Amino acid sequence: MEFGMFHEFRCAAGDAHPDTFANAFSEIEAAEQMGLDVIWLGELHMDPARSVLSSPLTVASAVAARTRRIKIGIAVQVLPLVHPVRIAEEAATVDQISHGRLVFGVGRSGLPRGYDAYGVPYAESHARFPEALALIKRAWTETAFSYEGRLYSCKNVNLSPKPYQRPHPPIRVAASSPDTFATVGALGDAIMVAVRAGSLSDLVPALHTYREAWRAAGHPGRAPVYLRIPVYVAETDTLAREEPEESIMNFYRFLGNRIVASANDTGMRAIERRAERGQGLQNISYDEALRTKLVIGSPARVVDRLHEIREELGLDGILAELNCGGGLPAHRVMNALRLMCEEVLPRFR
Repeated sequence: MEFGMFHEFRCAAGDAHPDTFANAFSEIEAAEQMGLDVIWLGELHMDPARSVLSSPLTVASAVAARTRRIKIGIAVQVLPLVHPVRIAEEAATVDQISHGRLVFGVGRSGLPRGYDAYGVPYAESHARFPEALALIKRAWTETAFSYEGRLYSCKNVNLSPKPYQRPHPPIRVAASSPDTFATVGALGDAIMVAVRAGSLSDLVPALHTYREAWRAAGHPGRAPVYLRIPVYVAETDTLAREEPEESIMNFYRFLGNRIVASANDTGMRAIERRAERGQGLQNISYDEALRTKLVIGSPARVVDRLHEIREELGLDGILAELNCGGGLPAHRVMNALRLMCEEVLPRFR
């Protein structure tokens, strides 16, 4: 099973932005030294109190220059915000610089803040996303082409550089809306899922839909599934439970408020049940979160829990959020990373 660390370049209280970048790069360099498989970079816009990671492909280039082995994942590039040919160029450049270590995660984002800032209607995100992804694949694999679509157009595209990996870097598509799972399966792309507003058990029927669509479309082999989930490892179960509680619960309240506030925004769909899901996060208890959303404990407990989840969901890998909410001091995050790499990861090799 692949082990990755999800990173948002969180702004710690009192830190200037240069400190935030420096601390994040230190954690990433340590992750490589400890043997982690992938570092995953988020994309967050217009949220200065939370994150400085608004340009993941730029940061990925810096990570490539600082590392030699670890894969560099994007989780996720919000495709509808930028012209897809530009994204294809930048991602191919990162793949070349890193000698083929890019994993290209893509999605729409569940919140409209970035769309408002870019002047892109969130209501168009459902139509823009598949068109953008198809264009990127063509730009990576075709010598020259032109395209005239509903929302994008381009003429005489002959991308340079092409990606280092052939035919292109592995693509993983983030899915959360119920109707997305069948779409991703039909495309034949790997899927990334999370348990932000739902539970792990909620993913079982959705992933069944994804795998059925994969098989129905005639794609060979296993339909790959990767799970983004808060993980925290400490020396004892008690420490692991107590240390991240405030940070995690603050994050669930924050996210619940954001989801509820966005429920009536233009472009939101009833199928997403935003008000209901946001209210659930606002009211969730820590005990319920531990049962349904989190992997927390001593190394032995985390190993057992991940085995359970892998069996239930058929996982190929995880994107571990070691500092969900961003409230943990750097030394605790580093200790959790060390324990995960030294005592958990080897049990899945």
